This record gives sequence, C-alpha cells and structure tokens, in this order.
Amino acid sequence: MIARQPRRLLPFAFALLAACAQQPTSITLQQNQQSKCPLRMHPGQTLVLTLPSNPTTGYRWEVKDAAASVLRSLGPEVYSNPEDAGLVGSAGLSTWRFQATQPGDGHLLLVYKRPWEVGVAPAETFDCKVAVK
Repeated sequence: MIARQPRRLLPFAFALLAACAQQPTSITLQQNQQSKCPLRMHPGQTLVLTLPSNPTTGYRWEVKDAAASVLRSLGPEVYSNPEDAGLVGSAGLSTWRFQATQPGDGHLLLVYKRPWEVGVAPAETFDCKVAVK
C-alpha cells in the first residue's frame, strides 16, 4: 500500500511541471510590438526591451518611467550595432532588462530625444503599461 502512494502523486507532479513549462521566463519586446501592451507578467519573469537607436545623431532613449513599483532594472542600457559593426554613424539597438518583482501595475515609458533640446517633443516614444499578477 505504501509503494502505491508515489504513483498517485506522479500525475500531479507532471501537471505541475507542465504548468510551469507554459510560463516563459523571459519576454522580449521591440518598438513595433507596442500592440502587446498592456503587458502581463508574473513575478520573476524578465522583460528584455530592444529599441532602435543611433547615438551618433545626438538622440538617446531616456527612461521617463521605469515601472519601479513592479519592475527592477537588471542593469544599464546596452548599445549594440549588429548589422554594420565598425561603421561610424550607423544605427544600432539599445537594450534594457527588467525583472518583475511583485504584483501590481506600472508604467514603462521611454522617449527618444536629444537631451539638450528643452521643450522639444521626442522623436519617438515607447509607452507600455505593465501588470504583474
């Protein structure tokens, strides 16, 4: 009778593993995917945000609101130039990584502008509501 107990728990263990496997540990989002917002996340999930960028023009992405009530930054912006490596003045990608920390709602807002131009509207905006459940 005791030997049968682990067998009864086996289907439950498989169901639990399947439920965990269906939840991605990382979400990747790009500028043209703002339609995925509002974004639903679970605590512990990572958000990788990648936006086109060309700092040689003076434009930079500025984080206006990092949804700090529900997201934690995993480091500074990382700039890469994947297509034309070594070509001065070519565009690249800026990437940020965030981790969902606790349930709640937040707002992730970035603007693409020249920092010294005061009173000028941003050239681009990335605006995404984030819900952590």
